[in-house]
Amino acid sequence: MASALAVGRARSDIDVVSRAGLPLHSFVDEAAAALEAVVPFVAACVSTLDPATTMVSSARKMGELDGCNEQDVAWSQIEYGSDDPTSISELVKTGRLVVGLHDATRGVLDRSVRMSDLLVPHFGFHDEARVVFVDRTGAWGHISLFRGDDDAAFAEDELEFLAAVAPAFTRGIRTGLLAQLTRSAAPTQTGPAVIVVDAHDRIVQSTPAALAHLARMSAAPGMGDPLTSVQALVSGARRLARGEVERMPRIRARTGDGVWLVLHAAPLGGAGDRAGDVVVTIEEARPQEVIDLVAAAFELTTREREVVAVVLRGADTREIAAELHLSPYTVQDHLKSIFEKAGVASRRELVARVYFDQYVPRMGGDIGASGWYTA
Repeated sequence: MASALAVGRARSDIDVVSRAGLPLHSFVDEAAAALEAVVPFVAACVSTLDPATTMVSSARKMGELDGCNEQDVAWSQIEYGSDDPTSISELVKTGRLVVGLHDATRGVLDRSVRMSDLLVPHFGFHDEARVVFVDRTGAWGHISLFRGDDDAAFAEDELEFLAAVAPAFTRGIRTGLLAQLTRSAAPTQTGPAVIVVDAHDRIVQSTPAALAHLARMSAAPGMGDPLTSVQALVSGARRLARGEVERMPRIRARTGDGVWLVLHAAPLGGAGDRAGDVVVTIEEARPQEVIDLVAAAFELTTREREVVAVVLRGADTREIAAELHLSPYTVQDHLKSIFEKAGVASRRELVARVYFDQYVPRMGGDIGASGWYTA
């Protein structure tokens, strides 16, 4: 481990950039550089997660993994299709949010499917330090740091440092997801957005709208191949079909032009060559889905979320007080807290921050057969 002075400086630097309101890719790059100064690694991957499902919505790769997407499908199959005790979902479930694989397997790496089937044979990595970034609203992201055969395993004090800076990473990822507020003026592809994946995890059918959405997701600066998320959904759907999980896999992801999408997957019925097919659908997130995610990112309390929901309907202070059975003074106190958390100064700015940036540019536009905006 680096000197105490270097450790203190790195921790301070990560904390500062987490509060700077940087776009996601900028925060990730700056925080990872500060981290590498005291916890060296040969490669790293930082992912964002949907806090409601812990499924990966984007990934930023560094070092020896930069630009390497060939094994993304295999990673997703292992991560979301198997019972790995060090998977992101299991770490969140057990509350063990920081783990070193060499330590967890007592040096017998074959005990980890991810290490034995993927990281060792394909990349030559011989240890992984994995941290999940969690707050009371859910898991927002994770980082995996890797070391090669000639490197020492991650030490206990290094894992302790990763745990110490995890809250700053959580804050930076939450903020970064909301920092991209502009949207492209280019029209979006219309029509159903559907992808069909066969039993061999090959995309066998897709609509133009689905490909357009994936292209928009991949346009997010430095945030990886969206097919990683697609395969994660497919692996989750297969587990659902086997009765191993109860929840339909679902991801909310943000595109490069700042629009929230929702991706779902479900197993299809079929026989012969079509047995085992999975359908993935992609659609633009409805307002409530965006509001829920943004409210979670701002760490609003349950009562504050209720106040925001009424504000978005255009209610004034007295109307909010009457509907929620509060005094006007209590409503004002809640609004003050909401404004501080959201970084806004008025109700108008609040509405723009959590709602209008995605939807107002198309108000007055054409409505499609689904009842939603066509562009």
